[in-house]
Amino acid sequence: MSPTRLPSHIPAGARVVVRVRDGISTSDNRMKYRDYIGHVHYWDGTELDLMRDAAANGSRPQQRVWLRAETIVRIKPIPERPARNIA
Repeated sequence: MSPTRLPSHIPAGARVVVRVRDGISTSDNRMKYRDYIGHVHYWDGTELDLMRDAAANGSRPQQRVWLRAETIVRIKPIPERPARNIA
């Protein structure tokens, strides 16, 4: 696989989806990936500090994660989640 060119600068507060390599599955010997959606705290080109969004269904709280650049496959900006009206 050819190396993906990652951005040199990501502004703090930007909402992104980040796909990382999660390793090769022992059951089918295929590469597996994991996606993280959240807001960037810091990016220095080697490590991404991300505040991961809470799951929409409430199954996972918001959490801070650090992702190493060598595991990142793709970074894409995404729009903010629409506000939910709770009646």
